[in-house]
Order: sequence, then C-alpha cells, then structure tokens
Amino acid sequence: MYKIKEIYYTLQGEGAHAGRPAVFCRFTGCNLWTGREEDRHKAICQFCDTDFWGMDGENGGKYGATELAEKVAALWGDLNGGKPFVVCTGGEPLLQLDGALVAAFHQKNIEVAVETNGTCEAPEGLDWICVSPKAGAELKLKKGNELKLVFPQPGAEPALFEHLDFEHFFIQPMDGEHSAENTRLAIGFCLKNPKWRLSLQAHKLIGIP
Repeated sequence: MYKIKEIYYTLQGEGAHAGRPAVFCRFTGCNLWTGREEDRHKAICQFCDTDFWGMDGENGGKYGATELAEKVAALWGDLNGGKPFVVCTGGEPLLQLDGALVAAFHQKNIEVAVETNGTCEAPEGLDWICVSPKAGAELKLKKGNELKLVFPQPGAEPALFEHLDFEHFFIQPMDGEHSAENTRLAIGFCLKNPKWRLSLQAHKLIGIP
C-alpha cells in the first residue's frame, strides 16, 4: 500500500512544465527530514516548505496501485482533454514509487513525472524525472530530464551538477525570509551562466496549490 498525503488537480508551478495542468500525488515521508517542525533543526534539508507529514490532506490515505491510478484518472476527469499527467512528489516519492505503480498509471494512459531529491534510484518507465539535489545528501540519480537546484545552497553549488546528464538545468530561488535577495542572486547567476534557466514558484505567486 502507498501512503499518500494528498492528491489534487492543479497547474504545475515550476520548472520545465510550469503552467501545465497536472494531478499532484504527494507521498508521505522523506529521508532528509521527518516533516515535523521539532526535528527541522537536525534535518539534512532544513529549508523544505512542504507539508508531507501524515495522510490527512485532500484525498490522502493508503492506496493500492490500481486504486491510486484510478483516483488520479478520476481527478483528471473525462472533460479535460489531453493526456493525463501525474506529478509524483513528496516528501521523497521514490521511497515508495515503484514499477508496479508506474505500470498502473500507464494502464490508465497517464504520463508519469517524479520530483525527487535524487538520493534513491528511480524505477523503470518514468516519463519525466526532475531531480532537486540537496546539500549534504548523496546524489544517486545522476541523469534525467530536469535538474532543478534550489539556490543558494552552500555545499550544493551549480558547478557540482552541470556536467550531469540532464536536458534542462534550472536555478530556483530559495523561498523564505530572504526570498527577494535569493531571487536577485538567482537572476544574476543565470545571466552569467546561460546553461541555467530561472525557475520561479508561480503557484505561490498566483495563489494556487
């Protein structure tokens, strides 16, 4: 059974698919932070801004592979048109996402993307892999479609990753109290390093999930 925090239909807010309709399937759990505020100070990733603790979100709960694929298909609906698109995120989705679930999604004609910290190997058959490396965490997933680096991160400088086998390289300003300054720094970096493109969290800017 897969433990899911929430599942909802929205627009992808960042990266190469920004603006694209998608069903977000958020898995519980992460290997870089428990998700509890009292543990943030000892987390490997201390800047995470996502609630992935528990299964109490919209459509949260435990699902089998077929059941989860059916839920995603139902949220996409019959009237939307286009190929259904699911973004598997977390937390760290690759702690749970496996070949059986990818196959179940594909049986429903659903295109499958994952957003991962890259510390786990990915199952075969994924249609889109987005890796967001974190300082202090061993990167095992070194190829995919999109590398999206939260910036700045001491110990996770862009030069450490730009030789890897990805189609797209994004710099995304770290959110929080210094977001304006981080955005300025990210813009300046991209202007000087055109291999990298700027990714903004548009969903936060326009107020959607």
